[in-house]
Amino acid sequence: MLVLSCSQKNNSGTASSKDNGENKKNANDLINETSPYLLQHAYNPVDWKAWNNESLQLAKDQNKLIVISVGYSACHWCHVMEEESFENDSVAKIMNDNFISIKVDREERPDVDQIYMNAVQLMTGSGGWPLNCITLPDGRPVFGGTYFTKKQWTKILEDMSTLYKNDPDKVIAFAEQLTEGVKNSDLITINKENVEFNPLAIKTMVKQWRAYLDFQNGGQKKAPKFPMPSNLDFLLRYSYQYENKNVQDFVLTTLDKMANGGIYDQIGGGFSRYSVDDRWHVPHFEKMLYDNAQLVSLYANAYQLTKNESYKTVVIETLEFVERELTQEEGAFYSSLDADSKTKEGELEEGAFYVWTKEELQTELGDDFQMFKSYYNINPTGKWEKNHYILFKTKTNSEFLKNYNISEEDFNKKILDWKINLFKVRNKRNRPRTDDKVLTSWNALMLKSYINAYRVIGDKTYLDKAIKNAKFIKENQINEDGSLFHNYKNGKSTIEGFSEDYAHTISAYIELYQVTLDENWLNLANDLMEYSITHFVDKESGMFYFTPDTETNLITRKIEVIDNVIPSSNSVLAENLFKLSHYYSNNEYAAMSKQMLSNMNDQFKSSPSAYSNWLSLYLNYSNPYYEVAISGANALDKINEVNHYYLPNILIAGSVSESNLPIMESRFIEDDTYIYVCVNGACKLPVESTRAAVEQLLK
Repeated sequence: MLVLSCSQKNNSGTASSKDNGENKKNANDLINETSPYLLQHAYNPVDWKAWNNESLQLAKDQNKLIVISVGYSACHWCHVMEEESFENDSVAKIMNDNFISIKVDREERPDVDQIYMNAVQLMTGSGGWPLNCITLPDGRPVFGGTYFTKKQWTKILEDMSTLYKNDPDKVIAFAEQLTEGVKNSDLITINKENVEFNPLAIKTMVKQWRAYLDFQNGGQKKAPKFPMPSNLDFLLRYSYQYENKNVQDFVLTTLDKMANGGIYDQIGGGFSRYSVDDRWHVPHFEKMLYDNAQLVSLYANAYQLTKNESYKTVVIETLEFVERELTQEEGAFYSSLDADSKTKEGELEEGAFYVWTKEELQTELGDDFQMFKSYYNINPTGKWEKNHYILFKTKTNSEFLKNYNISEEDFNKKILDWKINLFKVRNKRNRPRTDDKVLTSWNALMLKSYINAYRVIGDKTYLDKAIKNAKFIKENQINEDGSLFHNYKNGKSTIEGFSEDYAHTISAYIELYQVTLDENWLNLANDLMEYSITHFVDKESGMFYFTPDTETNLITRKIEVIDNVIPSSNSVLAENLFKLSHYYSNNEYAAMSKQMLSNMNDQFKSSPSAYSNWLSLYLNYSNPYYEVAISGANALDKINEVNHYYLPNILIAGSVSESNLPIMESRFIEDDTYIYVCVNGACKLPVESTRAAVEQLLK
């Protein structure tokens, strides 16, 4: 398999890259931050502040409106607005004279982003990044939007500052109304009715969902196209459990089209954020850790079900990309690669690192160019802009080779040679900047993907990397009181964790237990769940706030329930409660999980695609869900055998010795290894053969 190296691995987008000899006196307050995104703005003439109590108090003391500008390091249009407005002295003067300007990294502070994104969506009907919101001195929003040109932004600043000086009551009245809207949006109330989770309801929801699916190109019927791994993972599971070939074909078509498209890096592996067109050809070139983590898990599951070698290749190549580009020495994972990189002329340009001219390819490939040209569409199909091409496959290897006198084995060798050759050439270019902060929630997603890759492919190096990352989180991100940090940079853990950090870490530790049978990971997951219940639960609804009860400088506490590109923290926590209730025979957990799902029942019917991870939990209640407990000296071997099968509706427990875990009690026999299959509290006869156990599951 392709193994590539990158000599420029750790070129991060920090202030030092923009310093150019300027000393600290020329910098604003962001110079003291660790976020690469904030440091990119440290030498702007805007007197940027970081989000903290001191900055918020300064606005109150000076009675100034606040500009809250939110973005992230890999965001192309964030860079554009910085260049046009925030690096402009005249714009900076208006901001400095009339506002307290706070720059926020949305990945460091998703809680802040969540609130002001909600406000902008209420004002404009849409949102995105850069996110720019103007607020009262106490943080209540009064105006907002996304990208603005210099002319638009200047007028907004002048109009808002004039209005606040001349008619502050009008501004305050609007802020009160808008803040009330933010507080009341997405409110979840307790459902006191007894909800019946039935299999027919899921069928009805998927039937409704189908109208929005692109069965020809995969994904949703629109552009841009986002991978949405949670949606695809649920539909894959649904298609298997309901034996729905049509839905399964849709999922596999989507996976094929993405893997063949420009959204997938055909030379170095890994996925870009999304495709700007409806055929997965032209990507928005930023590469995010959370996308690649979830897509590794998705392709691993698809490989487990279909045994399609191309899915296995995607898993392997994507993990090679993560290892090469986004992994640091301690076993933690960086956040992203920028969409932009410098051209030979030194100009930042989107996609410059990844695209090719026909002349470059002819020079490097020689006699192979004609075959390469046909395979990767170096023609009008694959052409992008400025005579650049994005490698784009439109045929399977078997379809392509009908016109060539070469075996598939020899052709695969040729593809590997092409990739190695072009990777070496590409590696001489200016590399995209790395956002080298470490986020707990995203690391947990990547940890889970390594576990899934090990589970399906069996390569122990994947398990070793998973354990190394799990230990990193345990040793660096978990406090003595059981709380989590959200961020890690330069050897320092910062920012109080959010519900997403707890949700994904608990989920990853449960998965790690299932492949190692090390109960320490499961117990740690349970400890984190107990902390979450104590500090995040809304006692009225039973849902989890995004921020803990120790967070006090936000205008409201939000409850995240929509499964977007990353599943919502509440859906993952409800799933964790469901699983932990089985392991520990914990009725309180079971009741909490079921209540959370019941609270969401009406929302599922109106927009099922927005609640895909919730619907996976729904399947656990509406269809058979099995406990598979394996006890005995050969338990790990038996688990590896079970993992050859795609079985999305099982919970694995096991031990190689006597265990006090409730689900394993009284199941250990010294000289034998038995597999116990149970459903709804009733167990089938224990068996020694993995095949016999799987037959019990498939009946």
